[in-house]
Amino acid sequence: MRENIIIGIDIGGSTTKIVGFDTADGGFKLIDPIFVRATDPITSVYGAFGRFLDENNYSLEDIKKVMVTGAGSSYISKPIYGLKCEKIEEFKAIGLGGLYLSKLENAIITSCGTGTALVYAKRGENPLYLGGTGVGGGTLVGLSKKLLSMDTVSHISELAKEGSLDKVDLKINDITKADIVPGFSDIMTASNFGSISDLATKADIALGIINMVFETIGMMSIFAARNYGIRDVVLTGNLSDVAQAKDIFGTLNRMFDMNFIIPKNSAFGTVIGAALAGCVDK
Repeated sequence: MRENIIIGIDIGGSTTKIVGFDTADGGFKLIDPIFVRATDPITSVYGAFGRFLDENNYSLEDIKKVMVTGAGSSYISKPIYGLKCEKIEEFKAIGLGGLYLSKLENAIITSCGTGTALVYAKRGENPLYLGGTGVGGGTLVGLSKKLLSMDTVSHISELAKEGSLDKVDLKINDITKADIVPGFSDIMTASNFGSISDLATKADIALGIINMVFETIGMMSIFAARNYGIRDVVLTGNLSDVAQAKDIFGTLNRMFDMNFIIPKNSAFGTVIGAALAGCVDK
């Protein structure tokens, strides 16, 4: 019996993420995270746990501690497979995970999920929840379902690759000759969907929705970062994996002199933070 694996579980409404850290011999090794989908939180927790043990050839005797977070963690009132679970505040997990993935000392951690949460995190201090916006993945899926009859993010993103914002968004240079942000007036948005054309295709609309969601998240993050006098914003959560994120946030970097970062395993930032909270040496 080793008892050296610390497990983190992030429980959503229908998706559960799980990750582990191997602390054998004083080490601190991240075990590849996984996620499962199910119709209810409890089912997804047990499914994720069982799959994690099977794929990594672990047994219950190898588990030292289980840390749970997320909206669905409120449903966990009993031990999982006989293992006691310790609950960790989601915003703390967001902060810890974002700093770990980015290797930064301090940053705004923006968790892009169904909605969007903003956390200020500084190494050695408790992360601070700053607020957020209801604009997020739920907005993307909801609008796409009504406007495009599509509700799968990967499909919406794929369609958007063929789209253009020229028939969707109103740009700064459409309404003024002033170069408000030098060099960017031709692409800087004055109004999302402010110039929607009858000729706009489904691909154009898909890109417009994604762009609106990301620009909203981006500007909220910029305001938060400026309040702390920093440039670094770490994007985590499922939405950070959408293909268009890199280009849209890259443009915001250049336009506003920011440093938006989408680290490897960004979608698993919160669950990694949950596991970290259970480690003695964070």
